[in-house]
Amino acid sequence: VQLQAYGGGLVQAGGSLRLSCAASGRTFNTYDMGWFRQAPGMEREFVAAITRSGSITRYADSVKGRFTISRDNAKRSVYLHMNSLKPEDTAVYYCAADRNYSGSQYSEQRVYEYWGQGTLVTVSS
Repeated sequence: VQLQAYGGGLVQAGGSLRLSCAASGRTFNTYDMGWFRQAPGMEREFVAAITRSGSITRYADSVKGRFTISRDNAKRSVYLHMNSLKPEDTAVYYCAADRNYSGSQYSEQRVYEYWGQGTLVTVSS
């Protein structure tokens, strides 16, 4: 599967943004999906994950209550709705796909076989 993330941009602190990730192929509903981010000078970190059916979502503590991950399998897309953005949310955001049932390892980058190219989110103070 090929992934393309988009929707990043410049937003003021407290604002909102929605990221989208479009997938190619007709087997999108066989992948668990995740969002990760990498801030300047930092390692890439887990943000959110959603199971292939969309029934289970997981979040990093730093975004819990502010970000929402969702998916539309008919549109082969996964979304990250970001509210109450903070300057520390500034990063390149990546979507990723996991075909295996990785279960509790959803936050580990190594379980995701496919990655999008990333979209930059900049939050100004």
